[in-house]
Parts: sequence; structure tokens; C-alpha cells
Amino acid sequence: MNLSGSRTRRDFLKTAAAAVVGVPCIITSLTRRAEAAPANERIAMGIIGPGKQGLGLMKRFMRIGEVQMVASGDVCAARRDYAVRLADEQYTKAKDRGSYKGAKAYRDFRELLARKDIDAVVIAVPDHWHAIVAIEACKQRKDVYCEKPLSLTIHEAHRMVLAARKFDRVFQTGSQQRCEFDGKFRQACELVRNDRIGKVEKVQVCVKVKNWIEHSIPCDLPSEPVPEGLDWDFWLGPAPERGYNKILCPNGIPEEPPENMKGQPFYTNFPNWRKYREFSGGSMTDFGAHHFDIAQWGLGMDNSGPVEVIPAKNGQPMTYNYANGVIMEKIDDLEGTSGVRFIGTKGVVTVSREWIKTDPKDIADKPIPAGGRIYDGEPEDHKRNFIDCVKSRKPPLADVEIGARSVTVCHLGNLVYWNNRALKWDPQNWRIVGDEEAAKWVDRPKRVPWNLPEF
Repeated sequence: MNLSGSRTRRDFLKTAAAAVVGVPCIITSLTRRAEAAPANERIAMGIIGPGKQGLGLMKRFMRIGEVQMVASGDVCAARRDYAVRLADEQYTKAKDRGSYKGAKAYRDFRELLARKDIDAVVIAVPDHWHAIVAIEACKQRKDVYCEKPLSLTIHEAHRMVLAARKFDRVFQTGSQQRCEFDGKFRQACELVRNDRIGKVEKVQVCVKVKNWIEHSIPCDLPSEPVPEGLDWDFWLGPAPERGYNKILCPNGIPEEPPENMKGQPFYTNFPNWRKYREFSGGSMTDFGAHHFDIAQWGLGMDNSGPVEVIPAKNGQPMTYNYANGVIMEKIDDLEGTSGVRFIGTKGVVTVSREWIKTDPKDIADKPIPAGGRIYDGEPEDHKRNFIDCVKSRKPPLADVEIGARSVTVCHLGNLVYWNNRALKWDPQNWRIVGDEEAAKWVDRPKRVPWNLPEF
């Protein structure tokens, strides 16, 4: 047990292994995805936030034979109803619809979570809602797949870890780079952790994305009339009160609709709330939750983090210092893209979503031994990994603490940037040290009546 009050991944693995003694082994296979499981083995799921990302996740989960999507929750009537229609269309046409009785739509996520027949939920609401919904889901004994970045604040991230542990939930953070993208990021981390580049001295991370704001800004959008079918006050939830604007929450389905729905008034473009500080942290938390996550994975820091963050100054990039002497720099460009570069005493590994490069080139030629692998599951499906873990009760590849630690790195970077001062961080106790004012920045006030659920 570490001092944060949460279990390490190793502790979780030991507990999970003990819990499943005598339970039949769950066999994972690529071919199983298209086959419906027997009705008594199906996992009933709900989607909370079927917007741009949520609908994509929903469709991916519905391709898995053991899953039945039975509920949709959203403050926008068009989105929640559309998600129900997608589920009904798929399952009612299936050869074996089993126990499926139709999906149901909910405006209030708490009503969805109160259903005893739902085993797991997908949470894809805006970042400022993640912690409240996820903690309540844990309290209602639902397993959770929650989109990254895991939280809006550091305090929220820590509370999500504690809730998942207290209620013994399988909780996957949507950090799909760990197994998708042809396994490039896993390969890079395995090379680093198997000493192919020697002792790691420096890591460089680029989270800059074209036309995205890197560090979110206060929202200054003008107010517009609230469209029919949208509960705007509920969308804001714990965020400060402000007027509606379609850039934050388009009142429709954020994807190209089927032919029979084209031209209907609920079709709109994608939302862009990630630009604004009240709801997100910009690309620093959005893509940072991907790339800083890979840096943490390669460094073996899934249950820890840096101990100091220094702002950019005099041409030097923002720098994270780790207790073991490794430094991590947030750079503005990585060979024309975003990604991660590990620099060691014997070589360099650089990885993005498009490619992996090594110097010298032959350090990747020798296979990684079985004992050196850090992930042996299917390399292309983060959702499959979650479902397998729901059934086996083993920790998923991007367990909640992993997501919490990675987003904390992102949040610390934003705090340093916004306030232009260095911070010292105690990763064991989840707190800023030696700076009483800055210590308050790990959380933000929430609008009444929305607070983190007590447990």
C-alpha cells in the first residue's frame, strides 16, 4: 500500500488474482468480437455523454459480442435519443438478441446509474463533469471506462482513485495509445524499460497540435439563446454560471448522420469546450494525457510522478524533475508532430502516432524477452481490454491511478504556465509542498449544488 491511500498496480494484481480463484478463465480472441455471447454472460452497459467521442466509443463497444448497450444519458435530448436508436437498431436486427429489451434514454445520469441491471458505464462527458459522474458510478457499483483527461483538477483525480479502490471497481482510463496505434508506444516503452538505450537521462514531450490552444483560457464567448431540448444549466453543472454558446455544446449529433437522418435540424458540428479553462486544460491535458502518459509508462512511473516543475524561461522549455535524476522537457516540436522522445546513455527512442524511430537503428532488432514485456494483450483494442478485465476482475491496462498520475503531470504543467512559478510536488501524498498559496490550486470551487460525491 502506498501513502496515497490507493493500491499500487502490483497490489491490485495480487488482490485480483486471489479474487478469481476457481473462476473459469476468460479467453480473449479477435474472432469473439463479432459473436454474441450467451445472454447470462453479457455485460449491460450505459453511455453517459454520447457526443463526438462518446458515440465513437459506443459503436466500438457494441462490436464486442459480450456487450449490450442498454442506456444513454445526456443533457441534450437529440443526442441521448439518437444513441438509443443506434442501440435498438443493432440489437433488434441481431440474430440472437437474447435478453435485450430495448435501450432507454435519461437526461439525468444519476437515474441511469441507479439501475441495478447495468454492469458498467462509458463516461464521455466534458472534463469538468468526469469526477462527479465517475465517483457516483463507483458508489453505484458500476465498472467504469472514463475518457481522458481523467479530471479537471488534481484533487478530483485523486478522489477518483480512492473511490475506485474503496468500491473495488474495474476502472479504465481512455488512454488508448497504450495498446492501439499498432503497438508503437508499447514497443517504445519496452525498449526503454529493457535497457536498449541505457540509463534514461531525458524525456522530451510535445503536446502541441495544429489549431489547438495549448493552455486553456478563460471563456469569453457571447451568450446565445438556449436551444430547445438542451438542459444548459445541467451541462454547466459544477462549472461557473454563464450563458449558452453553441461552440461549447452544439445541440445535436456531432457526426455525419445516416442517410435517412440527413437534413434534420439536430445535426451540427463538433463542440470546442476544450479551449476554455472552466471546462478543460487545452491540448496540455487533452493530448498531454496521451503523451505524458507514455512518458510516465516508459519511465516506470505509473504510480508516481515528478517532484518539481519549472516554467519555461530564457529559451529553456518547461521542465519536470524526477527524484531519480531524470528530467522531462515539454518541447514545441517533435519532428513535425507530437509525441515522446526518450534519450539515454546508449541511444534514443522517438515515437508518435505515425512512426517509431531508434538511434542506433539496430536497438529494436532483438526481440523483447517474455519477462520484459509490459503488455501482452491485443495490441489494437483498448475497449476489449476493459471488457476482459470486467469479467476477470484484473486491473486494466490504463487503470484509474495511471490516468490520475498522467493527468496530474498535465495539470501541474498548466498551473506552472498560468502562474509562471516553479512548483514542488509530493507524488506520494498528492500535494504541492513549500508554497501555501499554490497548495490550494490542486482543486477549484464548484457551483452549488454540485460537489464531489462523498464516500
